[in-house]
Amino acid sequence: MKILNVFSISLVCSSALMTLSMPTQAQDSSPIQFDDKQKQWVGRPAPQFKLQDQSQKWHELKQYKGQWMVLYFYPKDDSPGCTQEANQFKALYPAFKKSNAVVFGVSLDDVQSHQKFSQKLGLPFPLLSDQQHQLANQLGVVRNLGVMKVAKRESFLIDPNGTIVYHYSSVNTQSHAAEVLNDIQQLKKP
Repeated sequence: MKILNVFSISLVCSSALMTLSMPTQAQDSSPIQFDDKQKQWVGRPAPQFKLQDQSQKWHELKQYKGQWMVLYFYPKDDSPGCTQEANQFKALYPAFKKSNAVVFGVSLDDVQSHQKFSQKLGLPFPLLSDQQHQLANQLGVVRNLGVMKVAKRESFLIDPNGTIVYHYSSVNTQSHAAEVLNDIQQLKKP
């Protein structure tokens, strides 16, 4: 069993490293071109959820009506790509708050794993534990890695009315936080 766990973690890390090697896309203010997978979510109401964070505090979609919400799914606490992505959101978190946006990292890891990961990085935002795959299944981001399941590295931007306005099915851990922040700022312009 120990060998299987090491193998599963190695697969997650390999997947994260492949994400790191993807080229960074240039940022501009032009609208995002959606592929079919992205289009299936855009314009739909965000699914209701009730999940616990690393401090055992419960969060529900309805608590954040009137605010922008970023739900960024990631495969595994403390893996290289997930650490990089979390640090990017951490660095830009004050700008997200200034833009009236809440940020949630979401994975299938348990609350204790999130506590360790959040403390290690000093994260100022909640990491939601979706151990039962409640939200990940609703949004279609569960990935099977042999006997282990992880969340795919995908994100959803939800507007203050609770509607999904962007689905990021391809995420670069080095630039994704800035991309989402830019999209919020562009959408807020009159």
